[in-house]
Formats: sequence, C-alpha cells, structure tokens
Amino acid sequence: MNKAIYIAASEANSGKSMLSLGLMQLLLRTKPKVGYFRPIIDNPIDNKRDNHINTVLNYFNLKCDYEDCYAFTRSELLTKLNNDEEDELINRIIEKYKKLEEENDFVIIEGTDFSDHGAVIEMDLNVLIAKNIGAPVIIVSGGVNKSLEDFIQSLRLTYDSFVDKDVQVIAVVANKVQEKNIPTIKNEVGVNLPKSVSINAIPIDEKLNNPTIKEFLLEIDGKVLFGKEFLNNTTGEIKVGAMQLAHFLHHLSDDSVVVTPADRSDILLGTLQANISSNYPSISGIVLTGGMELNSSIIKLIEGLEKIIPILWVKEGTFSVASKLGAVRSHIYAENVNKIKMSINTFEKYVDVAGLNEKLASYKGSEALTPRMFQYNLLKKVKEVHKHIVLPEGNDDRILIAASQLQKTDVVKLTILGKRVNVEASIKRLNIPFDFDKTEIINPIESECFTDFSNTLYELRKHKGLSPAMAEDLMADVSYFGTMMVHKGLADGMVSGAAHTTQHTIKPALQFVKTKPGFSVVSSIFFMCLEDRVSVFGDCAINPNPTAEELAEIAISSADSSIAFGIDPKIAMLSYSSGTSGKGEDVDTVRRATEIVKEKRPDLKVEGPIQYDAAVDPSVGKKKLPNSEVAGQANVLIFPDLNTGNNTYKAVQRETGALAIGPMLQGLNKPVNDLSRGCTVDDIFNTVILTAIQAQE
Repeated sequence: MNKAIYIAASEANSGKSMLSLGLMQLLLRTKPKVGYFRPIIDNPIDNKRDNHINTVLNYFNLKCDYEDCYAFTRSELLTKLNNDEEDELINRIIEKYKKLEEENDFVIIEGTDFSDHGAVIEMDLNVLIAKNIGAPVIIVSGGVNKSLEDFIQSLRLTYDSFVDKDVQVIAVVANKVQEKNIPTIKNEVGVNLPKSVSINAIPIDEKLNNPTIKEFLLEIDGKVLFGKEFLNNTTGEIKVGAMQLAHFLHHLSDDSVVVTPADRSDILLGTLQANISSNYPSISGIVLTGGMELNSSIIKLIEGLEKIIPILWVKEGTFSVASKLGAVRSHIYAENVNKIKMSINTFEKYVDVAGLNEKLASYKGSEALTPRMFQYNLLKKVKEVHKHIVLPEGNDDRILIAASQLQKTDVVKLTILGKRVNVEASIKRLNIPFDFDKTEIINPIESECFTDFSNTLYELRKHKGLSPAMAEDLMADVSYFGTMMVHKGLADGMVSGAAHTTQHTIKPALQFVKTKPGFSVVSSIFFMCLEDRVSVFGDCAINPNPTAEELAEIAISSADSSIAFGIDPKIAMLSYSSGTSGKGEDVDTVRRATEIVKEKRPDLKVEGPIQYDAAVDPSVGKKKLPNSEVAGQANVLIFPDLNTGNNTYKAVQRETGALAIGPMLQGLNKPVNDLSRGCTVDDIFNTVILTAIQAQE
C-alpha cells in the first residue's frame, strides 16, 4: 500500500506550500501521524531552519525531528551532481524517506523550488525521486505572468515528463490563475489526460500572493519603530510619498505600504490619520527612508494613537527601497497563522478534496520495483540479522576491496581464507582501509578446524571411495574448507568464483551441503537492475539443457526467490514462440514445463511458451496474448537453456548498462553463491548481501 504523495511544481513560485498545508490538514483528519519530507532544501541562511519545514512542523505540531525532514541542501545537491554521484544522492533520499515512512501513517513529499539551476534539471530530478520512492504525484503550476496558451502547454509538458517515466500523476493543480479562465483551463488541460486524473484550478488571491511587512523588513534590513505586533500584516501596493499630502491621499489603497523620507512628517502623520479614518482605506505599514531620526514630538504623537500600524526605518533612499520592496516574493511562514489558515481554506474551496482523498486511499502503487529501491531494500533487509559470510579467495584483490567496503557498512561478518601475511601485503599494496579485528583471516591447513573438517568430509564421502588422505588433500582447497564452514554452521554462507570455475565453487556444496528437501535441481538467477525496473533472469549459470521437470522447478525456485526479495513474480517461460503457434521439441519442453508449474503452484502467475518481446513489452504482449495477466509485464524470465540465458543476460547487461546482481544459487540447503571470474567489486559486494539475506530464510 502506498504511503506517500509527491507534490511537484513546474517552475518557481507555483504555490506548492498551499498544497502541502491543505493536504496535511486533509490527511490529519483520518491519519494519526503524517510526516513531511523535502528531499532538497535551500541553503540555510544564518543557520536558520528551512522555512517550509519549520512552518509545517510548527503549525501542525508534528512530532518529526527537523533533520529527518530533508536529505540535502541545494549546495550539497550540486556537489553530488557535479561529482557524478547520482546513485548516492538517490540512495540517501530513499533512506531518509523510508525512515519517515516507517514512523508515520503517511508522508507528504514536497519537491524542489527551482531556485538555482535549470528547470529541466530540476524537473528530471523530481521525476527521478518520485519514481524511486514509488509515490504518486500532484503537479502544481502557477499562472502568473503567462499567457493562457503558454500556461496550459507548460502544464501538459510537466504532466508528460512524469508519465513518460511511468510515474503516476493523480492530480494537476492550475494555481494563481485568473478566475475567468478556470473553465477554459479545466477543459483544455483535461483534453488528453485520463479521466482518473483530477483537474483543479485555484484563482489568484492577492492576499495570499503579496508579502507581509515582516518579509519587507527582512529584505531591507530595517528597524521597527512602531507596531512590532502587526508585522504579519499582508501588504498591497507600494505607494511612494513624494508629493504634497493632499494629492498623495488620493493614491492610497487597501493594504498599501507607504514609502516616504523620514523628514516628511506630513506624509507620515497624514497616512496614520487616513488609516483610522472611515473615509480612507486601511494601510498595512509605513517605511521611513533616508536614515533621518524622527522628531521627539512626532514620536510622542504616534505613541498616543489608539490604532497603530508597523512603521519601519531604514537608511537607504526612498526609490531604492521601493524598488527592493517591489521585488519581494511572498512566502508562507510559521508565525503568519492567518495566511496559513487562508491557504488551507483556499485549498479546500477550489480543490476536489473528496476526490483527492479517495485517490490517495485507493492508490496501491506501481508493481514495478526500481533498481535503487531494490538495492535499498537489500541493505535494509541484511541489517536485520548480522550474518557470517566466508570468502575463500583471499588472494584476489577484488575480494579484499569488496571486503573493505563491506566493513564500512557493518552489515555482515566476514571471514577470508588465505595466508594472513599475503593478505596483509595485498592490503598494504592496495592502500585500502581494513580492520583485521573485524575480519578473521584463516589459512585452511593451519586452522584448528582442519582435522575435524577432514574427518567430517571422509565420513560423508567414504561410501564414494574417499580415503582419509584424499579428504585432507581436498580440505586444503579453499572451496572445500569454506563450504565445510557453512555445512558445520561456522559460517552462514559462502561467496566464491572470482578466481575459480563454477564447478570448482559448487561441487563441494553438491557433495555435502546438498539440495533442500523437495528440490532436485540447483539453479541460479540474476537480479537484472534495468533503468526503471528489476527483472529476475534464470537459469543463466548452471543447467545447460534442463528437462521440462527441471525447467518447472527452476521457475518455481526463481519465483520463490523473487518473493523473498520483495518482487511479486510474474513468470514468463521463454521460447522462440508465443502461445500455441509454435511446434518442435524445444517449444514443447517449455509448454510442458509451464503446465507443471501451474499444476504444482496454482498460486503463481505464469505464461508460456512466450517470446521475450511479448513478455516484457506491453504493446507486443497485448497483441500476441491479449488475455494474459503476464504478457507485457513479466518480471521473472525463465530461459529454456543455459546458452540462451547466459548470452541474454550478458547482452542486456552490456547493451543497456544494467546492473546484474548474482548469480544467486537456488535449491541448496545453505547459501553458497558463485561469482563470475569477470566479476567487479560491486558484483562481489552485492552477492555477499544476497547471500546474507538468503541465510535469513
């Protein structure tokens, strides 16, 4: 079930804050705990808190720690992007969001502000964050200073930016528009949008759009002479008091701010008198310029007034100050309770609150799991139980580098097999951090367990003609020694194969770890982390030409592995033919395997025979197998033989840049996993994580 909504703006000053406040008020009526998260905040000024976060936390009295409500400042974001550290950026955002998700019934996520860098970059970033978090989106776009045609076009383009990346948009909000244009906007924006998308329009409200006296004060760095308690007054037009009073009074308007030199006592006193007169509009405040002090008699007169407004004093000249004030952008902030309430009321008046609440309650989220979310879930899962993994190939630099990185995460306990003096020399040569107190280095033939392990192997294999001397020779081999550690419970799993063949790695496991009850086949899967989804490929490493029965078992094992790793399996039994059209021994084997899966596991969604394109492409799948619940959306792909599987996974990996995590072996009593001899450090790291999670089952 989805627990978040992502508010995304199309550009700066769109009015996201109103939506955040309105949604928070809406959700808190039905959910006890609602969190608030901003992935990116503006750089703090004078160590002050982010205004958006501060406002929401204070007004709604949320029990969230401020530091948990954001991931990066804008400067930190730019550093990450410039250093090509997008993965680390998204992983950190996911981690921070997930913490809030666990602590709350729902989370409101407010996107970036479009403050410093290009709109395209920020739009792409918002799409990326929303997709990886898996949250539906509400798009808000502001109509100030735009033609009607440009505004509608901009809103549609923003919508397309999200849906083109398979991010679901549940509502669009046209904000700060002319009230007369609302019917046109609703009609034209909704022309090409699905009926499931809620179309909303909010007219511009000057009281919400205009700054307060307090915001003027911060801009001009002035001093408050009078009316400090009324600094949250909303401003209107700026009126420069440079003409004679009699003429100036005609120019006053509701909520106007008068800017005049401090020595113009006539303008000052006339404005104050007009403010208390029923014949003139109310004034928001006065700004005295030029740095001249007020006469004591003027001060005494003002102090005796029954009704006062804020009077600010500044050193700068009149027209310079007026120009600055005209450029001030309004924000909603914690102390301005009236504007907060006004925003919430406006939201509830013009947004389809009931419809939106229903969409949030019924939204189940996308079934596709993004690679970054998958990897986050792996690390989260492996942290739950600190498993012990043995790495037999201590003579391989990649193993040592991966072990160093794993030490930093502190999610597994490691043992490395090899001569300690050689490992120490390699660590020094590689110049990598390594804590020998955290990771035990064992030379098999010098281990106190060597004799016991050899005797155990002899007892297990003597019926196959194994002698005690032969058992000792085999136990000197790191693959046998590491596998025996797993067999006897001294380690929870083993990862090898960086420097050894697949046969060398898994042969000991087949001899004495053996397969799980009910399993006759050891097979393998890769978790293929593509751009926008994670697919499971099997078998790509072990079985050359599986029979129909073996192929069915591989499919069932792969489905169960998928479930264990948070993927809801939709199984495609791949062949050169889809449905009933193909003939021949190979396609018949796949057809029979599919029938066996359905017989043994009617709870699984499976389709076969099916071609690769029909399995993963919705348009092709609908055309070839229109009634299938798997075609076009398969995420567990079972290949008919090792030749097809191994070549396909490598082709996809190389041509698309996909991360292939694995192979992960299935069917053994305890986890032993085989690496490719061409593996990278990341491959080793990820396979250790997979093995530790397998050991939890």
